[in-house]
Amino acid sequence: MDRRDFVRTSTATIGGLSLVGQPRMARAQPSGRDPIRVGLIGCGGRGTGAAVQALSTDQDVQLVAMGDAFADKVENSYRELTTYEDVDLTPRINVPAQHRYSGFDAYEKVIPHADVIILATPPGFRPMHFEAAVNAGKHVFMEKPVATDSPGVRRVLETATKAKAEGLNVVVGLQRHYQTIYREWVQRLHAGMIGDITLGRVYWNSGGVWVRERQPAQTEMEYQMRNWYYFNWLCGDHIVEQHIHNIDVANWVLGGPPARAQGQGGREVRNGIDHGEIFDHHFVEFTYDSGATVLSQCRHMPECMNRVTEAFHGSNGSAPEPGKIVSTSGHSLFEYDDSEDPNPYQVEHDELFAAVAAGRFKYADGENGAIATMTSILGRMATYSGRVVEWDEAMASDLSLMPERYAWDAPPPVLPDGDGRYAIPTPGYTRAF
Repeated sequence: MDRRDFVRTSTATIGGLSLVGQPRMARAQPSGRDPIRVGLIGCGGRGTGAAVQALSTDQDVQLVAMGDAFADKVENSYRELTTYEDVDLTPRINVPAQHRYSGFDAYEKVIPHADVIILATPPGFRPMHFEAAVNAGKHVFMEKPVATDSPGVRRVLETATKAKAEGLNVVVGLQRHYQTIYREWVQRLHAGMIGDITLGRVYWNSGGVWVRERQPAQTEMEYQMRNWYYFNWLCGDHIVEQHIHNIDVANWVLGGPPARAQGQGGREVRNGIDHGEIFDHHFVEFTYDSGATVLSQCRHMPECMNRVTEAFHGSNGSAPEPGKIVSTSGHSLFEYDDSEDPNPYQVEHDELFAAVAAGRFKYADGENGAIATMTSILGRMATYSGRVVEWDEAMASDLSLMPERYAWDAPPPVLPDGDGRYAIPTPGYTRAF
C-alpha cells in the first residue's frame, strides 16, 4: 500500500477513540460464561499494573493465567496482586501454580485459558504475541509500542485487520485517547478553534529510567532480556518506547502520520556499560502532508529540564498545552479543568471490558497503535542515519531487529565487544532502515 492509500484508509483509525461505527456483536464474547477470564502475558511493573486495572473494572472479571519469560517475575507479580493494598483483589484472582507459566513459550500456554489477553512484555515480542492472541479469537489489551521494527509493524497491521474482521476488541495503551482532557482539547482543534495548524511541539524530556546491571551467571540473552530498555530489538529506543505517546498525539491532531522525518541525536550522558546501544537524546522534525511541521524532543538526561507535553500553533491561535487554547492576541478560548477526571489508565480497561461484557465490538486500536509505533520508528531511523527518511521507504524496510531463535543460549541480534560494550549507531554510516 502506497502512502496516499495508507493515509486515506488510516485517517479514521487515528481518531480520538477507535470506535468502529455502530457497535455490533463481538466474536469472542463469553456468552453464558461468568466471569470474563483474563490472561496476563508480561509480568513486570506495567503488566502487573494493567492486571490491577483489569481487575478493578465494574465487570465480573477473573485473572486465570499468567506468563513471562522469567519465573521470578511471574511469582513476584502474583504476590503483588494477591497482597495489593488499595483494594482486595483476591476474589478476582484464580491462578493456580500450574497456570503460572515461564519461558519464551509461556504466551502459548496462557492464551487458551482466557477471553481477554493483556500483552505487556517488552515491545519486541508484541507482533508475535498479538498475532497468536487474535488467531486464537481473543480480545486484547496491549501496551505500546506494538513493535520495534518495520516488519513487526506490518505484522501488527495485518493482525489488526484480522481482529476487526473477527469482531475482536483491541485496546492499545496510548491512554491519552481515553483521557477526557485530550478528547476535549483535540475535538476543538479539529473543529478549527486555532485555524489551520502549522506547527506542533512534542516532548518527552526526563532523567531516564531504571538500569539492570549484568549478573555473573547470566547468558547474553538473559542479560539483554533483564535490561531490555537498552536494546533496540526489545525496546526500540526511548523515542519509540516512551515518546510514542506525544508523537501519537501529533498524528491524532494532524489526522495522519507524517510524510517524512529528519533529525539528530546521540549519547552524551547515559553512556555507561549497561546503557546498551540506545541514544540518550533525539530531536526530530516531522513534516506532514498539510505542510505542518512537528518538532519532537526526547531526552534521558538527569539534572536537565524535564518536560512531557504537547503544543500546537495555528493561523488563528495556539494550544500551548493539553486543555488550553488561546487566541493570537493571548485571550483564553478554552481551558479545561481535569482535576476531577478519572484515571485514563483505568478508563482504557473500563471501556474494553464493558464492551466485552456486552458482547459488542467497539474498539480497534491496533491500527492506530501500529501507525504511532511506525512514526516513532521513523524518527529513530532519521536520527540514527542522519538522513531525510520518507514514510514509504521506512514502512517498506526489510531490516528486522529480532533474533533468529528464542532461547536462553541463543545469541541476541547485537553482541558486546571484548570490553562488554555495544556498537552505538553512527549517523551517516549506520543502516537504520
